[in-house]
Amino acid sequence: MMKCSLSRTKLFRGARSQQGFTFAEVLAALVFMAILLPVVMQGLMLANRASVIAERKRTAVHLGNSLLTELVATDQWQYAGSSGNFSPTHEQYEWQLVQAGWPLDDMEQLTLIVSYPVQGQRHQINLTTLVADDSL
Repeated sequence: MMKCSLSRTKLFRGARSQQGFTFAEVLAALVFMAILLPVVMQGLMLANRASVIAERKRTAVHLGNSLLTELVATDQWQYAGSSGNFSPTHEQYEWQLVQAGWPLDDMEQLTLIVSYPVQGQRHQINLTTLVADDSL
């Protein structure tokens, strides 16, 4: 049989190390968290905003490209209204078609401006193409 004997000082040290944190350690941890937490939250908000902008921009490019392709393929750019929105599915995305003459050849420059909201601010993208102007 093995005999186990612990001295009084070893027992006291073992009990002392199990007591927990001191007030100064807890206070230091709270101060550290008070400094760190706002910075972390600001970083998370910035990352969230960037992801929302990227997702909405991707949607705006897709919607704008589809509309511009349709307007050019069907020659509706000559007769279509110059602005609107992508209702009913994407009403917050608005578009405007701007026509400008092209100095070379008989071409017309079409620019479709798609605007969309992100956290209370309007953003926009421009999609531009050239078309043959048969009316000249």
